[in-house]
Amino acid sequence: MEKKEKNTNTSLFDMDANPSFKRSLPIALQHLLAMIVGNTLPAIVLTGQLANTEFAVSAQDAVYLIQAGMFVAAIATFLQLYPVFKVGAKLPVIMGVSFAYIPVLTSIGIKYGIGAVYGAQLVGGVVAFVVGMNIKRIYKFFPPMVSGTVVLTIGLSLYSVALNYMAGGNGNPNQGDLVYWGVAFLTLAVTLCCNMFGKGIIKLAAILIGIGVGYVASIFFGIVNFDGVKEAAWLTLPRIMPFKLEFPIDAVITMSVMFVVNSIQAVGDLSSTTAGGLNRVPTADELEGGIKANGLASVIGSLIGGMPTATYSQNVGIVSLTKVVARKVFAITASLILVAGFIPKFGALMLSVPQAVIGGATITVFAQITMSGMKLIMSDEMSSRNVTIVGLGIALGMGIVQLGDQALSQFPDWFRMVFTSSPVVLATLVVFLLNIIMPKKTIAEEEAERKAMDDK
Repeated sequence: MEKKEKNTNTSLFDMDANPSFKRSLPIALQHLLAMIVGNTLPAIVLTGQLANTEFAVSAQDAVYLIQAGMFVAAIATFLQLYPVFKVGAKLPVIMGVSFAYIPVLTSIGIKYGIGAVYGAQLVGGVVAFVVGMNIKRIYKFFPPMVSGTVVLTIGLSLYSVALNYMAGGNGNPNQGDLVYWGVAFLTLAVTLCCNMFGKGIIKLAAILIGIGVGYVASIFFGIVNFDGVKEAAWLTLPRIMPFKLEFPIDAVITMSVMFVVNSIQAVGDLSSTTAGGLNRVPTADELEGGIKANGLASVIGSLIGGMPTATYSQNVGIVSLTKVVARKVFAITASLILVAGFIPKFGALMLSVPQAVIGGATITVFAQITMSGMKLIMSDEMSSRNVTIVGLGIALGMGIVQLGDQALSQFPDWFRMVFTSSPVVLATLVVFLLNIIMPKKTIAEEEAERKAMDDK
């Protein structure tokens, strides 16, 4: 009797329900539109950054990185929806390739090549899995001011990437040409208008629409090359270890720190999902399973060429807005992502989008990442102690990457890789350690101290 009742439940607002495909598809497409561009961009950014270095990847491999990103996003999403041996949160979330890792991925790639990127990612995925197993013990060491500082520095560190793209991209002999700036600002303007004034699907697909308009304008100005699309095959299959894995110790340490940090950040997204869609906090088992699934998906990604994954905040927002939590809806989205992974023409089409268009669209994403970090920080008490810790972490993290080679020439290579490849690592370590070491003081206690000094 219970089995029959469960099978006949067609509500969109019950995780275990079985709504019809017709009712599920529109919501599933919204989730696809919200994540599809973000899922392809990290591979485009990484290959673009490597394009004019000794570690540049071929056009075919660049397309494959996008396809592999689709495969790993689909695998990660299915794991979260339908856990295997308690690996997965069993929550309505969409997983995708994460922007947060871009600064570290590019720094490792430029120094060691793409093999080191995936070698470090494999170790980082294992570290994330271990963090998931111990999340109940370590979560207390990452209050909002710590995780918020991490998110804020990630956003800030990506601005130079976006602006270089808006100018035409590094290595482009015509970088700075006004046609690139014009297309970039057109893309940005359309994205902003759709996001601010649009409703429903227009608002959700603002970035996609902005890229579409910028792409059409780029074709008109003759800055789009379709050769890659013509040469790309119609069908591809995942490849096992498409790149030889390498494990430079400094790259492994840097990536492992990032995986720990982003595992803690995943707690926020999982909590937002349950709060917005289910009106409750996540259970300890859901948090543990969710982080373990992310770690396992990243390990699988390192073996097939997909980059690190994370829960997608924009899709969390859709859950909070629509209250649709039926896992069948999200399974349809994951299936569509998987299908896209089998079609290299799709990846080649994404790569044909000029970097100026990508920059105009992604700068809004990076801005949102930065503001999300600020919101997290401000959700904690802004006592003088906390302000000092956060300010010092950001100052040291962002400051050290601005230094010239001579200023750090006396430090060993491993130190420069770990602490100067990305502002995120140093900022995280500074805020994390100071938050443990410095005595806790509330605003009320600090005011009482000042009052006592005045009384003397």
